[in-house]
Amino acid sequence: MTLTKINLEWFTVFENIDIKLSPGINIFIGENGTGKTHLLKVAHAACNITKTKANFGDTLAYVFFPHSPRINQLIHQTNKGIYTNIKIQREDTELQSSFNGHIKEPHLVHVTNSVAWMAKEIKSVYISAYQYSPFDYPCKDNLLNPLKHRPRRLLHIIREDIQGDIIYKEGTFFLINKEKELEFALLAGGTRKLGLLWVFIQRGILTNGSVLFWDEPEASLSPRRIGTLVKVLLELQRMGVQILLATHSYVLLKEFDLQMKGNDQVRFHTLYYKDGRVQHQSTEEFLAIYPNAIADAFLELYNRDVSRALSISP
Repeated sequence: MTLTKINLEWFTVFENIDIKLSPGINIFIGENGTGKTHLLKVAHAACNITKTKANFGDTLAYVFFPHSPRINQLIHQTNKGIYTNIKIQREDTELQSSFNGHIKEPHLVHVTNSVAWMAKEIKSVYISAYQYSPFDYPCKDNLLNPLKHRPRRLLHIIREDIQGDIIYKEGTFFLINKEKELEFALLAGGTRKLGLLWVFIQRGILTNGSVLFWDEPEASLSPRRIGTLVKVLLELQRMGVQILLATHSYVLLKEFDLQMKGNDQVRFHTLYYKDGRVQHQSTEEFLAIYPNAIADAFLELYNRDVSRALSISP
């Protein structure tokens, strides 16, 4: 059950943004402060209530402010008097919400069509840039029983990279191979990232119709392991998992460009400021990404390197 559209008016940094999502992989790029993480969080909140049946306002506030929910802080800073409008769409229905600066309590947020929206559960996982433990996730109770029919190809790709299997025993997860057995918390950050995917795939959290939200998946991963990560994400997309991720990594973008096949559904969404407002462009073509803050930064670095080399040439 994939998400099809995100529409936000006067929400955080956005005056008005309407993003049509790919049923496959959606990659958000842009400078800091252009709202990439905010898009992931608001969509994740909409998915999460289909499982918890909680109030959308409460969930939205908690996703952004887990320690002290402040719903009115999500209103665009330049216009506190106007209503913030949120619309999240999937194939068969749309969740709508609105509130203004006078709303202090999240549960008072006006929500339309929540009953129809919550009638069908959307399995989802949100991985922040520096979350590494399976026990950080609300779905942890589902992580203890592996699937009978596992996606063996995906697990094999990860096994080859992390050089072992992830097992659960004595109340925690371990990486085990012929030589050693290491508790999950002792693994390197990059190994734990791929280990998380192992656990979510093996336990059936990421299956056909589920949604994976991942903020900066490249964090703590070496460039070589980013290639493995992209291979796994493309395979998940082919299995029917929808993916929304935000990145600052040129290596990640280029790996997608090099590994994508003709039938893969990958859409690049670039966010940027123009005339003081956040704008966006979307494309399925890597070379058509514009503006591309990541590529621009690498080109500028290359030009500086060439200039230095020419200046010291005999």
